[in-house]
Amino acid sequence: MKLTFIGAAHEVTGSCHYLEVAGKHILVDCGMEQGAQYYEKAPLPIDEAMVDYVLLTHAHVDHSGMLPGLYAKGFRGQIFTTVATADLCNIMLRDCAHIQMQEAEWKNRKAKRHSGIEPHEPLYTMEDADGAIQQLVPCKYNKLVEVCEGVRIRFTDIGHLLGSASIEVWLTEDGHTKKLVFSGDVGNLHQPLIKDPEKTEEADYVIIESTYGDRIHSATRPDYVSELAQILQETFDAGGNVVIPSFAVGRTQEILYFLRQIKAENRIQGHPNFPVYVDSPLAVEATDIFQKNISDCFDEEAMELVYSGINPIRFPGLRMTITSDESRAINFDSTPKVIISASGMCEAGRIRHHLKHNLWRRECTVLFVGYQANGTLGRVLVEGASEVRLFGESIDVRAEIRTLQGISGHADKDGLIRWLKGFEQKPDKIFVVHGESSVCDAFTDCLEREHGMAAYAPYSGTRVNLLTGEIEYHATAKPLKKKARTVSDVFRRLMAAGQRLLAVISKNEGTSNKDLAKFADQINSLCDKWDR
Repeated sequence: MKLTFIGAAHEVTGSCHYLEVAGKHILVDCGMEQGAQYYEKAPLPIDEAMVDYVLLTHAHVDHSGMLPGLYAKGFRGQIFTTVATADLCNIMLRDCAHIQMQEAEWKNRKAKRHSGIEPHEPLYTMEDADGAIQQLVPCKYNKLVEVCEGVRIRFTDIGHLLGSASIEVWLTEDGHTKKLVFSGDVGNLHQPLIKDPEKTEEADYVIIESTYGDRIHSATRPDYVSELAQILQETFDAGGNVVIPSFAVGRTQEILYFLRQIKAENRIQGHPNFPVYVDSPLAVEATDIFQKNISDCFDEEAMELVYSGINPIRFPGLRMTITSDESRAINFDSTPKVIISASGMCEAGRIRHHLKHNLWRRECTVLFVGYQANGTLGRVLVEGASEVRLFGESIDVRAEIRTLQGISGHADKDGLIRWLKGFEQKPDKIFVVHGESSVCDAFTDCLEREHGMAAYAPYSGTRVNLLTGEIEYHATAKPLKKKARTVSDVFRRLMAAGQRLLAVISKNEGTSNKDLAKFADQINSLCDKWDR
């Protein structure tokens, strides 16, 4: 019974943890890395095709985005998650695949100008995304689920995103049971639309995120509506646009919630019918999913509006753009407007086109409403860059760069500690993950010195014996080195197919000799065809 930390160890994105129990191989999250990475990520101790199950905390890409990649390398197990997360992954994983394929196409067009450059393959394809989606197993909050012999789980609303959850995991091996709780991303209090985080009563081990483990949100709840209204008023009066890079799922719907109130209360003078564009097909679909999951996930304030016949995230002047032509037309309309577009960190998607058209205009405002990871374009802009490159061009940054302070889907340091103190007894060990390196260390030190909790911040590759509590392998910081590309992406895909074949062979042990002989003949026939 062992736990190995793979991703988001002393880093913020790419969440992934590996459990081995009773002969089963389980991942908790399988996220995509975003922004700059500073440390080497340990490989999975097994081939991807040998993974039996994935437990998914929520749909954000840094927790779910490599599920299609896992599928591409042979994984065919079940992915357990909440009902709303399964709905969101149905669109988000396809969107990720679309972006991967678009980027590969763009790089290959560029590569044609130069000889000797190998064709670029996407991390995964739309077929891989569809395959991963088929493996999703939707689960209700607070319901015990028997994953397999020796593994039970339960999802608890953690208040970070529609469908987000902490996961209680009971592991039993050789008559011994240990309970782990994976926090996922702990939500902030009093967020619009969704409920506050629920606590869990007991655990032997807790794996907790630390994104904001070194800072405190404002003591008083910020007046987001007033601050946003002021930014809109000033920008519209100057004749500019307010461009909001926003995560398509969660943050976009929160901003719509605020904008509905601004319009309902007539807070913008001189521009009563200002248009609001949601320019992201993913955000449009996600907004529909929010509507679908109202009864299970919305908080009391949002439900009061619903019971009064008011849609909390729809209003006059809201325009959803789907096609590329509709998206391009937005920047040829001189009417002052709000443009909400993904991605939230400006790393991909239509937001980069809107930045190209608006960053150089002094009358415009670019308003950030979410966390910006190190190395992302969003972080560069927030930190005051005077010039950025977009689509091969240098763009002067003349627009006003603003941040809606305090708006965050993540709990701050006090919120994380409040959630931890919800356990009736202190866990045997708390593992601190999903934070920038210095933050992981600082939050770990805080838990130990100020709260008397046994805490540890693992690096990728750290392995824990859950029966004894002993850390069998203390991984150390290994600065990331760029490796020369020695094999093509297509060959890597072939190697992954071979790994899956080995996994299938292993799982057929015990099948009748007649069927095994037939299987062996088929493999040998294939080898004869390709043996060169």
